[in-house]
Order: sequence, then structure tokens, then C-alpha cells
Amino acid sequence: MNLLNNMRRIILCMLVVFTVLQATAQTPAEDKNQRYFDINKNIDIFNSVLRELDMFYVDSVEVNNLVQGSIRNMLTRLDPYTEYYPEENMEDLQFMTTGEYGGIGAIISSNNGQVVINEPYEGLPADKAGLKAGDAILEIDGNDMRKSTVKEVSDRLKGTPGTSLELTILRPGEKRERKLTILREKIEVDPVTYAGVTDEKIGYFHFGSFTTRSADRLKKTVQELKEKGATSLIMDLRGNGGGILDEAVDVVNLFVPKGEEIVSTKGKMKQWDRTYLTRNQPLDEIIPIVVLIDTGSASASEIVAGGLQDLDRAVIVGNRSFGKGLVQTPRDLPYGGNIKITTSKYYIPSGRCIQALDYSHRNPDGSVARVPDSLTNVFKTRNGREVRDGGGITPDIAIPQRAGGTIAFYLMVDNVIFDYVTEWVQQHKEITPPNEFRLAESDYEMFKEFVKKRDFEYDQLSERSLQQLKNMMEFEGYMDVAKEEFAALETKLHPNLERDLELFKEDITSIIESEIVQRFYYKKGVLLHQLSNDKVFDKAVEVLQDQEMYRSLLRPLPVKVPPAGEIKEKLQNQYS
Repeated sequence: MNLLNNMRRIILCMLVVFTVLQATAQTPAEDKNQRYFDINKNIDIFNSVLRELDMFYVDSVEVNNLVQGSIRNMLTRLDPYTEYYPEENMEDLQFMTTGEYGGIGAIISSNNGQVVINEPYEGLPADKAGLKAGDAILEIDGNDMRKSTVKEVSDRLKGTPGTSLELTILRPGEKRERKLTILREKIEVDPVTYAGVTDEKIGYFHFGSFTTRSADRLKKTVQELKEKGATSLIMDLRGNGGGILDEAVDVVNLFVPKGEEIVSTKGKMKQWDRTYLTRNQPLDEIIPIVVLIDTGSASASEIVAGGLQDLDRAVIVGNRSFGKGLVQTPRDLPYGGNIKITTSKYYIPSGRCIQALDYSHRNPDGSVARVPDSLTNVFKTRNGREVRDGGGITPDIAIPQRAGGTIAFYLMVDNVIFDYVTEWVQQHKEITPPNEFRLAESDYEMFKEFVKKRDFEYDQLSERSLQQLKNMMEFEGYMDVAKEEFAALETKLHPNLERDLELFKEDITSIIESEIVQRFYYKKGVLLHQLSNDKVFDKAVEVLQDQEMYRSLLRPLPVKVPPAGEIKEKLQNQYS
């Protein structure tokens, strides 16, 4: 009987195990089938809704705009980097990855209901033809552009290199229109904004973007700086929003040995996971390097800064970087379109991912919060220094960034500063060198009068928050007991143009100076002007001039040893 019972138990256990295994084996297949069903079901629903709208909606439906808007809204719910490019916008994607396009080489923008030249690039067709910032574009090849959008004008300006266009413009301060013939060229934006050697034999260069062949351009730049006597380097990645991952790896490779792991990517498609190793012999493994970063340094910039930090190859100075640890892959779509999809996260040599926002876990209102420092994890550099994940690259030396007032932002957005500088330039045919130029006190007083005549209005965030507070206090019944205190706070936080133009004079003056310098010396001049009063740059120079400071920053902090008296007391307590 016992034998029979044992047999039954064994058979029963085998049946249970078999059933569990079968259920486990079937679950993924069933989930997959359900997912395919859900996808096809929703596609069918979308098609049906579109057909019903096209047939029965009271007004004519713009199908392309409706569908493309729906696609963009859908992708927005994922993250800011997954984007759809229809066939007519493929040039934008090409420019992002290659830095090249066929056109005249100028930034355009909307101003007072017209499309104007915002900035002609130095030495490119727009600049060579004599176009200036502020020139209003009236016609292109006889087509009226007076009421066109920026995109419509941009599409007309772009074209096959070697073809010409006729431009009709109106320059500020002039009544007579000008006609210009411009020959389009292959426009390739130089990723190196400026490079030079300081009196201290420090090679400096600002690197603007990681586009195709940008690592080769940087290699040539470093070689030239060394030939001019540079014995150390400052790599300025501030404002560099990133670009091609392979280019970032090749930039790090200029300064670290062949075969080093710089970054690895991991995503849903395991067969797409990759590890990126340096492939070439380095240009220089020992030259001291300081890398400058700020909140505008993202993606490929963070791979370079983080890779050099994790390998203890450079000192990082500035402000914490943006925190973009996501990788996008372009995928072709029907009818010439493309979708740039976030396919993986990247991990730098210490093993950390520096993604700051978790888009897969949103707040109830749809917002995304930054990972708090308390929830980040500690990793170690090659030398054993502690670094953290989850929030960009934290500099080895952080320089506090001064917070500016919102008035400066609105003065730029509303083109007030742009228009003032356009008038100022008409009255000044030349200025001092970029590193010496400073706006005169009398010119700032004229700017204040210019602003007042424009009936400039702006809305501070503090004022909007104050209104929300007032509504909440009234709702909860606290308004009567705190009426006087609230009135005093409201008086102080209410926008006051005269007060704020003086309160934020330093910030506003700096923006005006940069805009003026750009008109005469282009982007390179703006950079030189800003470096002349740059605490981050000055700190980098200080670090490179002090070899012991440089070396100590790349060593781990010593373990804290308790005072001798404390150790003695602990031993006595332990053995008493």
C-alpha cells in the first residue's frame, strides 16, 4: 500500500511539474499573440476613425496634418528624442547627423511678422553675398515670402549645391529693397567653433557637435595646437547637445589606449546590444586635459566627459551635465519617411548610466521627475574615485552658475535685444576686439529707453505662482488672516520694468554684448568675448598650471582616519 501511495505522489508531482512547465512555455507565446492582436486592433480602430472623419466631419479634414499630428502626440508620450520625420523633413535629420546641407548658410527666424536673417555663418554664401542680421526676406526667385513661415522660407533657400537663387531683401534703416544673387553651396558646419593656445601654453578648443567626421576634425585641431606649443588641453563641451555615438568614442580614443571600453548599450533587442571599444592608437595618452561641461552638455558630450572621468584621464570642471543616457536609432518608414527611436540606454566605463529622467515611470499628471541624488548609486573610476549614476556627469570641480532673471529671457524671445543691436550696429561701423569689447554705460541707458518705447511686457514665473497661492489661500480661508503679508509679498514680486532692468543689468548687458560681437566677429568672436570673463575657464587654467592639484583631483579621497584618542578609547572599551 505504501509503495502504491508513493507511486501516486510521484505521478501527481510529475503532472504538476509538467502542467507548470507547459503553462510557463505557453505564457510568452500567448502574451506575444495578445500583443499582436492589440496592435492590429488599434491600427484597425485608427483607420476606421480616420475614414469616418474624412467622410462625415462637418468641415474638410487635412489628412496629412491630422495623421502627422497624431503620430507626434503619440511619440511625445514616450520621450523627447523619439521623433518622426516625413519625407519633406528628411533634410533636418540628415543635418543633425552629418552637419551638412545644401543652402546659403544662415540662421533665419520670425520677427515682427517677417522672416529675417538671424545670423549668417562666416565665409558661407549668405555672408559672402553681404547678408546681415536683421535683413527681412521679401522674395525668393520672384515668389512672395512676406507672409511665409520660417519653414516655408527655409525650404526655398535650401537646394542642390551649385544652383543659384535671387533674393529680395529689405535692410533695417533703409527704404529701398535690395536684390542679391546667391549661389548655394554644400554647407558643412565646423564642429570646432574656435581653437587657440594661451600664454600659459594651454591649448583650448570649443567643440560644438558630434557629426560625421568630427573626431577627425578634432584630431587635426589637437595636432595643430601641439605644434603651436600647447603642453596641456582644455576641451570645452559646454552647450554641446551631442550627436553620433561612434564619433564620441573616437574622440575619447584620441587620449586613451586602443582596446579600452568606452560605452556599452543595452535595450529590448538583445541582439542590438553593443560594446564600443577604442579602435586606434591614441594621439596623446599623457597630455593633461580639463573638460568643461554645463547643463547644455548632453548625450555624446556626456560619453566623452564621463568616459575620460571614469578612466581618470581628465579633470571635469563646470556644472552638472544634462543627463541624457538614451540612444536613438533611425529606422526607415514607407514613402520616404524615417523614425528616430530610443532603442537603448548607454553605460560608460565605470558601469553607470547617467540618464536623469525616467520616462517610463511618469507622475500622475504626466510630468517626469529627475532622479533624486539619494536614490543614485555609487560607482568607482579606474583609480577608485566615487562617481554616481542617474543624473548627468558631476564635475570634479563645480563652479556655481549664476541664475538670471526671467526678464532677460523675455527680452531675447521677444527680439527686443536683437532689434536694439540691429539699430546699434547701424550707428557703429566697427568695435574693439571681442575679448576687449564692453558695452558703454550710456549705451545701456539708451537700451532702457528703447525697451520702454516698445511697451515691453513680461510675465515672471514668481507672479504666476503668486496667483496660484492666492487662489489656494482664498479656497482654504487663509486670505483674511494673512492679507497684509500677502500684499507685501505681491508688491515685491510684481514685475517692475525699471527695477528689473537695473536688478538684472549684468545678465542683460552680457547678452547685448554677445549679440553685438556676433554681428562683427561671428560665433568665434562671441566665444572669445565670453572667455574674457569666464570663471569656469579661469579655473581650468588654474588646475592645469598646478600639476599637483591636477594629479590630486584624479586620485581617490583618502579614507578618513579617526583621531588617535578616539581609536584608543574604542580599543579600551572593546577589551575592558
